[in-house]
Amino acid sequence: MVDDDESFRMKAGRVALTVIALTLASLCGPAVHAQGFRPNINVNVEGRLPSIAVAPRISPNVAGAATSVGRTTPNLKTYQGCSYAERDSDGECSNKTGSSADGGIGGSGGSSAKGKSSGPRRNAVQTVLNARTIANQLVAEIDGALSDAQADELARRHGLARIGSQNFPLVGATIGLFRITDGRAVDTVRREFATDASVRSVQLNFRYLLQDQRSEPAEGDPAQYALARLRLPLAHTLAHGANVTIAVIDSGVDVKHVELANSVAASFDALGSKEGPHLHGTGVAGAIASHSRLMGSAPAARILAIRAFGAASGVAESNSYVILKAMDYAVTHGAQIVNMSFAGPKDELIERAIVATAAKGIVMVAAAGNAGAKSPPLYPAANANVIAVSATDAQDKLFVASNRGSYIALAAPGVDIFLPAPDRKYQVTSGTSFSAAYVSGIAALMLERNPALKRDELRATLTKTARDLGSPGRDDLYGAGEADAFAAVQATVGLPAAPVAAVPQPLRRENVSDQKDIPATPDLSPPGAAMASDKSAVIEANRPAAR
Repeated sequence: MVDDDESFRMKAGRVALTVIALTLASLCGPAVHAQGFRPNINVNVEGRLPSIAVAPRISPNVAGAATSVGRTTPNLKTYQGCSYAERDSDGECSNKTGSSADGGIGGSGGSSAKGKSSGPRRNAVQTVLNARTIANQLVAEIDGALSDAQADELARRHGLARIGSQNFPLVGATIGLFRITDGRAVDTVRREFATDASVRSVQLNFRYLLQDQRSEPAEGDPAQYALARLRLPLAHTLAHGANVTIAVIDSGVDVKHVELANSVAASFDALGSKEGPHLHGTGVAGAIASHSRLMGSAPAARILAIRAFGAASGVAESNSYVILKAMDYAVTHGAQIVNMSFAGPKDELIERAIVATAAKGIVMVAAAGNAGAKSPPLYPAANANVIAVSATDAQDKLFVASNRGSYIALAAPGVDIFLPAPDRKYQVTSGTSFSAAYVSGIAALMLERNPALKRDELRATLTKTARDLGSPGRDDLYGAGEADAFAAVQATVGLPAAPVAAVPQPLRRENVSDQKDIPATPDLSPPGAAMASDKSAVIEANRPAAR
């Protein structure tokens, strides 16, 4: 019995020690062991969540998802509303991810994560394509031996309708314009159409936009500062651009305007439209050839007025096929200079036409573009065969909207320029369009002085004689500097031209309506005290600035 009691006491003591040990463990032991106790769950878990790194383990995944969304969503938003200033050298949005571009346009494969968002991305890409191209249209080089009926049958086989086709001597090919009729995706149709044996190449029908901006009139007479900056009055003592033909590929020109009397040698409507004259085309032609109350850079030049931009939709725009028609007409009708005051994406068909035009020794001048400092190069100005012109203001500062880049050849005034407008009116306007027009006129002065001047020689003389602006030497804002008409004409190698006191006699014209209603003696009444606002900077003909 004593032994039994002793055994019981020993067992009871061991149990008591175990209980005490467990109690002490619950109070002093590691937290991981205490998590099973309700009193400690709330305190320890809540207090230790940060140190346990539960949140850090979760947040990298959450952050990764957020980062992924952050990379995708903003780019999609920007991509959908991408402007020319946000596009790369091929016209694509420069701030989108490579996968969205490839997946949307090229159809290349990708990971499952990319696949999940391929629908929205493809839609975003299509939105940008719609902004850059004419919807549901393709331009293709086709077999020149096909008759119209055969070309129509070719189109029908591929779910297309032929809008038009013709042979273009400039590029030595027959080019057709086609419309998709069955609602299929443009890229799908393009790839399928290109496999036909009668098709040599297929591309999208790209959009081009004129490069002007309505602006508030500056103080003083904006018609005069450009003449002084370019030293045109002195240059006109040596040449006026007589017997030089300049093709103006633009919107409609008011051939009846007093400033352009007898200047338009021929007119061609590449659109086949019946639209009347337009502000932009009339202004560009005026910057070159005005010779009444205003003075253009080449007042005696012959103008080929080529309408390639229609304003029926409210925005004057053109496309690859129409631009090609315009360039072909210009070259086949004797243009020595082609002025292109418009801009768009890189376009293989137009690049091909530019190379062919340059091979014929024809000078091409283009607006650098009005897309601003962040814009990639715009075309046709960025083509190495074209003289790209940026815009300056009355203080020789760069136009804020002017494009910059290594392709800029030189600059010319393009801010608050006073120019003719349709219906015998005048306008105050800004843009690299008008800078380019001034330089086209200066090129005409140089060709009058030396008709044998080569295209490359002309360009080299223009840049060599330019007045340096900005950083010393060539820069991406002004190129070689601001054009100096007098220095350029003086430096032109050739027989010195006799000083001309007046604009030569009227030139022969084609396809231009009678202009007997234009007064023989210009009205040199003083300008009005005020001009119109930026949205209506057009003035009646009896209120222009006098030369």
